[in-house]
Amino acid sequence: MSEIYDVAVIGGGPVGIFTAYYASMRTLKTVLIESMPQLGGQPQQLYPQKKIYDVGGQFAVTGAQLITNLLETDERFLYDRMLATTVQGFTATPQGYVIQTNKSTVQARAIIITVGNGPIQPRKLACDYDPHLEGKQINYFVSDLEDYRDQTVLVAGGGDSAVDWALEISHYAQQTFLLHRRSTFRALESSVQQLAHSKVQLLVPEIIKACQLTADQRLAVTYQTIKTTTTHQIIVDKLLVNYGMTADSRLLRKWQLQLAGPFIQVNSTMHTNLPYIYAAGDAVCYPGKERLITLGWAEGPIAVNSAINDLKITKAPAGHSSSLFN
Repeated sequence: MSEIYDVAVIGGGPVGIFTAYYASMRTLKTVLIESMPQLGGQPQQLYPQKKIYDVGGQFAVTGAQLITNLLETDERFLYDRMLATTVQGFTATPQGYVIQTNKSTVQARAIIITVGNGPIQPRKLACDYDPHLEGKQINYFVSDLEDYRDQTVLVAGGGDSAVDWALEISHYAQQTFLLHRRSTFRALESSVQQLAHSKVQLLVPEIIKACQLTADQRLAVTYQTIKTTTTHQIIVDKLLVNYGMTADSRLLRKWQLQLAGPFIQVNSTMHTNLPYIYAAGDAVCYPGKERLITLGWAEGPIAVNSAINDLKITKAPAGHSSSLFN
């Protein structure tokens, strides 16, 4: 534990990656700590092939492409990476913090927390079904769109992910259905407009009541019209469930951070209630906060610059990168 980092970034999603990169660009000795075996967070784990339209300069980039682009760097801006490493807690010292992980301890003068929504799990189907169907006929994530080619597919959900995946899958599948318990969708207006002109067939307002494997290894899905006793059945090859995610904020509470619900309270300079600890991205809240990757990319550098100022590290004033390395 003789090595002391200037900054430890906890959380290796898109905001954490860019924050570590920016800290390294400001010549801080930086380590990025991620609990998963690979960097990338939700774009890499949950929607690697889903197209993202609200990242400036990267139109219709997929989740996997976005992470690949973020990880591109050179020898000037390298930072250490600790993967499959879970932070269990940290202790204040005169030099900063000693961070306890499942593998070892790390010492850093400052910490920037970019854990997103924390440990997440998909919301499961409310009906009973054979769990052995998961990863086969029933899925909660899309790993490869080719798995849906020439298939009959039912997508369940009414938010952005459900609508976006239904639209993407419809380009591969023989038939695509979208089932939602309401007649209206919570997705972006442009996506809902696209849905109305697509070949996706809507099943609304309906709710899934049962799923059963058929003799030919397909899936019989029984669904019921809301506020009635009327039931229907559809036979599909695959069911993709997009009911959203649940997050666990217990770890943040253990760290004695001031929370508002599951989110870390920060001010305009990304300070938390603890000295030399900052936070950025989906994990934080403040007046006017929006949970967008692009906003997190602004918050990360703000946190880094706050750490530089608080630690009284002598650096040139923050400026445009194009003027720093001519």
